[in-house]
This record gives sequence, structure tokens and C-alpha cells, in this order.
Amino acid sequence: MQALEQKGLLPAQMLAQLPTFMAKIDALAAELGLALADYQADHIALRVNDREEAEALHQAWLAYGEEWSNNEINGRPIIVIGFHEPLKVGPWTIEALELPYPGDKQYPQEGWEHVEFVIPSTVNDTDSLKTVLDETFPTLAWDRLSEQGIKVKASSPSGEHERLANPTYAFKKAGVCIKLHPCSLKAVIASENA
Repeated sequence: MQALEQKGLLPAQMLAQLPTFMAKIDALAAELGLALADYQADHIALRVNDREEAEALHQAWLAYGEEWSNNEINGRPIIVIGFHEPLKVGPWTIEALELPYPGDKQYPQEGWEHVEFVIPSTVNDTDSLKTVLDETFPTLAWDRLSEQGIKVKASSPSGEHERLANPTYAFKKAGVCIKLHPCSLKAVIASENA
């Protein structure tokens, strides 16, 4: 726990950093032309590079919520903890934490990494999701994003028992990432149990 405290990664420290991180999310959304205030900030994700630290954080965050899911995705555990008290930041109420155990990739910075927003639709692939995003956010200038230093990644992550497709677009710049997908994590987890 001492290593986590030195890195500022204990839950209380992370919660204190949340307003600053969400201000960066808001600034990236504005740069992208995404008006996200009316959309659900589904969950927030935390990244660490050390497995023992991930295990310690997993246990520490359980004081703030209950484990909704412990699923193997892309060869590593991804923990989802639903908060007892959802986090309220700006116009958003965040109901869950995603804590991926580290894989092969080393993150340049540990701590808060992304927020995923639900853009409700029934699409089940990234091409259809892009069409929805174009209609929902007409000011999103895909062709200029790389000039702005924004990396875009489309993916369709899924756990072993998921029955609900949840294609995702990620927009990343300067260690901050916004992900957009059609279904909430809660709905995806519920589909595993269906």
C-alpha cells in the first residue's frame, strides 16, 4: 500500500484527483466537438503497470462498492466495481470503476485513464457506431483529429459470456481518453448472466 500511496493511487487520493481529471476529459470533449453533458458517463477506468498493485487496488476499491464483474478479456482480468455511492462530477454521475489488471503494455502514466460514455443505440459493429456518432455529433471532424494529435481507435472488446455487442470508439490525447459505446457496462454484464 505504501507504493500506491507514494504514486497517489490509493482510492482516497484518486477521488481527490477526479475533478482535475474530469476537467481534462471535458477539455478533450470540447476539442473533439463532443457535447457529452447529457450522456451517461458510464464508468471510469484506472490503469496500473504492476500486478501486485492492481490486486491491492482491487481490494481497496471494494470498500467503495461491490464487484460487478471479474472477467478475462484479451488475456487479463478486468474488474468492474459498482460504486455504493456513484461519483458525482460536473454534470455526470459515474456508477462504476473499471480496473484492468496489467497485461504486456506499460502505461506511461498510472492513474485515471479514460471515461466511457453511453451513446444509446442498437448498433453492433464499429462501422454502424461511426454512423451514429456522425449523426449525433455533426461537429466531430474525423479527418482533422490526427492533425490535432488525437489518436482514434475502433474496437469491439468482449468477454467470454457477453451476448450484447458493445463496439467502441476511443479518442486519446496527452494521457486522457474518451470512449464512446452504445450500451452501459451494467447492461453488458447483465447480458453475461442472461
